[in-house]
Amino acid sequence: MLNIIAGSLSTGVAPVTSSYESIMTSVVAGGGTSYIEFTSIPSTYTHLQVRLINDTSAGDINIRAQFNGDTGGNYSWHTMYGTGTAAYSDFNGTSSTYYGSLSRGGNGSGIFGVSVVDILDYKNTNKYKTVRTLAGKDANGSGIIWLSSGLWQSTNAITSIKIYPESGNFNQYSSFALYGIKGV
Repeated sequence: MLNIIAGSLSTGVAPVTSSYESIMTSVVAGGGTSYIEFTSIPSTYTHLQVRLINDTSAGDINIRAQFNGDTGGNYSWHTMYGTGTAAYSDFNGTSSTYYGSLSRGGNGSGIFGVSVVDILDYKNTNKYKTVRTLAGKDANGSGIIWLSSGLWQSTNAITSIKIYPESGNFNQYSSFALYGIKGV
């Protein structure tokens, strides 16, 4: 079925070209940190992408993000996730957007969760900002995968992103990378 869909999408559609450029990276040092923040984000790209590889001191908890220091109730999100034996969904309006429940091991276990987060049209001042996340973790045979969407209800261009666990700290070696996407 996927081959049929892919084949129909590839015919008669103009190719989309894009390039990813590294803007900033951050790797957590010894002792951990309660959040990381990308600031002074340039407005020279079409979209942004954040890539996370993280472990937290609190174990399996949710990872959140806020834009431009906005801590108000201007965010909403929806998520679907599955464990291989069950599927779930959830939604919420809150003071941050959802980047998935990314941490796996916690307490220095060395088992990390991963996520790729796309922030679409981040500099467009005529619309709210949309976020989509693909995240996952392995729990030695009982992993989980998430597909989430989020909305920041602001028309401001995004100039900073704060990423933090709901509790605890990011452990040493957790890494975060911000990319700018130039596209046609």
